Amino acid sequence: MTTGHAHRTYEDLVREAVDAPVDGWDFTWFEGRATEERPPWGYARSMAERLAHAFAALDIQTGGGEVLAAAPALPPLTVATEGWPPNVTKATALLHPRGAAVVASPEDAPLPFADASFDLVTSRHPVRTYWHEIARVLRPGGTYFSQQVGPASAFEVVEYFLGPQPEEVRTGRAPERARADAQAAGLEVVDLREARLRMEFHDIGAVVHFLRKVIWMVPDFTVERYEPQLRSLHERIATEGPFVAHSTRFLIEARKR
Repeated sequence: MTTGHAHRTYEDLVREAVDAPVDGWDFTWFEGRATEERPPWGYARSMAERLAHAFAALDIQTGGGEVLAAAPALPPLTVATEGWPPNVTKATALLHPRGAAVVASPEDAPLPFADASFDLVTSRHPVRTYWHEIARVLRPGGTYFSQQVGPASAFEVVEYFLGPQPEEVRTGRAPERARADAQAAGLEVVDLREARLRMEFHDIGAVVHFLRKVIWMVPDFTVERYEPQLRSLHERIATEGPFVAHSTRFLIEARKR
């Protein structure tokens, strides 16, 4: 079953999606236009529970700070890092009133903190996890708690635009690889869970906005470059209903020995 958006013109839907801001990790723009199942473990709730019992916490790649800011209680020392300037601005506005500091730090740079600074490190959907840096800034007995994008996530979308992907790309974010990397950094994995979740795109504008926001899915994406595929997909949604994909997520919790 399609929504009213699917019956609007291609030009109208694409123009609206291109004009929409893509900073932060607020996905309310997709309401009524796209859906994604939520993982069963409730990351934000579980993260909030751990924050309530921590003294010093670090949230890595915080985006616009939305998940961290939603926690009812923050530790006495709470710091977030973010590498994209528009998100740094947004996270600062959201988190400073809560007493949390936001540090502009490139994703691939060493964490700008001393050894053993935090008893809790969190991260939701990091682009890449630098396990040795996480282990370095954790105190003995401290915990890393993270929800991550799993293997071949939303690859129905990726491969629609880019064609079949090599096996090493499809399996590049495997949970067991994360376990091995965590252990190699001196961390003990105490929880590891994976979920495959249904996604539905109800109009082409939702697809365009998704690819503008989650830029690593189709790295060279522009409306102009992929206009033939976009127009074809617009017609497909209009006649067949939502474009269905499946995201993968995994939850990992690791403790420093």
